[in-house]
Amino acid sequence: MSFADILGHDRIREVLQRSLRNGKTAHSYLFEGVCGSGRGKTARALIQALFCTVLGDDACGTCSSCRKIASGNHPDIHTISPLPDKRDISIEQLRAMQRDLALRPYEAPRKACIIDPAERMSVGAANSLLKTLEEPPGNALIILLTENAGLLLSTVRSRCQLFRFAPLSLEHLLTLLTQNGLSPESAALLAPMAGGSVQKALELDNESLVARRESVLSNVGKLNLNRIATIFDAAEELSGNREKTLELLDMLLSFYRDAVHLGAGNADIVNGSSRREIELLASRRSLPKNLELLEAISETRRAVQRNANSKLALDHLFMILADGNKS
Repeated sequence: MSFADILGHDRIREVLQRSLRNGKTAHSYLFEGVCGSGRGKTARALIQALFCTVLGDDACGTCSSCRKIASGNHPDIHTISPLPDKRDISIEQLRAMQRDLALRPYEAPRKACIIDPAERMSVGAANSLLKTLEEPPGNALIILLTENAGLLLSTVRSRCQLFRFAPLSLEHLLTLLTQNGLSPESAALLAPMAGGSVQKALELDNESLVARRESVLSNVGKLNLNRIATIFDAAEELSGNREKTLELLDMLLSFYRDAVHLGAGNADIVNGSSRREIELLASRRSLPKNLELLEAISETRRAVQRNANSKLALDHLFMILADGNKS
């Protein structure tokens, strides 16, 4: 994994490669961004460049160290994630990592550890990590991956160098999806619904996605404060587990961004196959009102990320959207 393989994050690449050339990489990094935005690839690219025995600011891809990292078999790289039957990363996992980092590296100049997702560390685990982040044993490199840095303890955030990964642009997402073997037609369908995430796009099922898009647009179009049942029925039909609700909110964000573009006079939208429905959304209210609705959807997504009740969050959001539907 070289830095050349990372699309859409030129500034971050430049900063990291400059630190490698100057020998001034940080001990602890915090990479914030949606899954599939490139934060994990960048973490691996940084470690591979740091361990590469040929180049100084990137991975050559051919030396022994690069080949082992590419195959996932380098003994000095560790990944910490919740155990299969657990929701959180435990304090025991962190303590085991700390013991391992204290040992001499097998091959590399230093050890490296990726914690993903960092927001799933228990409070005890996060607190136990503080001293390690400030003074990693053996000059170890620790990279935390998170969707939302605000969910981490402030004491953890303050000890890391923060990089924010924006969602991938539609253009970059289409390129990466076709590189992953999708047809241009499938990529064009999935990309607008993926929220800038390659991972999410690859996980989406084409046929079920089309049906869900139609259901979402139909339900949103029917919302009416004078018919309160439309609100609760829509929330009942469209809500699900946390991941399904986040997927729904990503769809709504995509639809209303397009509505804002149309309201601002920009004819280019990402949901071209649903243009008629998006035009209807845009025509029902003013551009400032659509901007308010877009922010309301974003705030609801943040609340669900913080483990708010999905059904209640959608009830509240749909009341706001219904108010926007009033003539």
